[in-house]
Amino acid sequence: MNRPSTAAVGTIVWLGSEVMFFAGLFAIYFTLRSTSPELWASQSAKLDVPFAAFNTITLVLSSVTCQFGVFAAERLQGKRTGKLFQVSKWGLVEWFFLTYSMGATFVALQTYEYTNLISEHVTLQSSAYGSAFYLTTGFHAAHVTGGLICFLFIIGRAYAAKNFGHREATSAIVISYYWHFVDVVWIGLFLVIYILK
Repeated sequence: MNRPSTAAVGTIVWLGSEVMFFAGLFAIYFTLRSTSPELWASQSAKLDVPFAAFNTITLVLSSVTCQFGVFAAERLQGKRTGKLFQVSKWGLVEWFFLTYSMGATFVALQTYEYTNLISEHVTLQSSAYGSAFYLTTGFHAAHVTGGLICFLFIIGRAYAAKNFGHREATSAIVISYYWHFVDVVWIGLFLVIYILK
């Protein structure tokens, strides 16, 4: 009988606590919005929804590339077996590096969005809206950054492994749970902050 990996079970339990953390942030956001509807209407009008939608698509597609990396890990294929542009021959390293690049692009674009909003006088201290916006999106960005660090660790481990085995594959699968979670949370944040204005 195959027992589930301790790391996988631990990660799922930890993600359960993260769900509660983000639920608290959503609750703060909705409570503040219900008490200050006029403020929310004026401040949310400054958001660049098409820009945020593009950034959201980038992050969602990174979940797809992450899953292709997991499929490669399950085949115990750490690195590509063909040329660089033969995508069908890619291993975990190539798929995870692409995922990392897309995640890093998401964080960079979110930082750019922050600079634009600050120039529009939407800051952490400016109002309840600014506090709620930066708390929710900032904590999410911190989680994405944590995921990016984990991807670098997994990529480095796959490079260092003489024989890519089940231990390396399990690590890749565990980080994919976290990354998919981060993506789902962002979809919720995008809908709440940018669409349901």
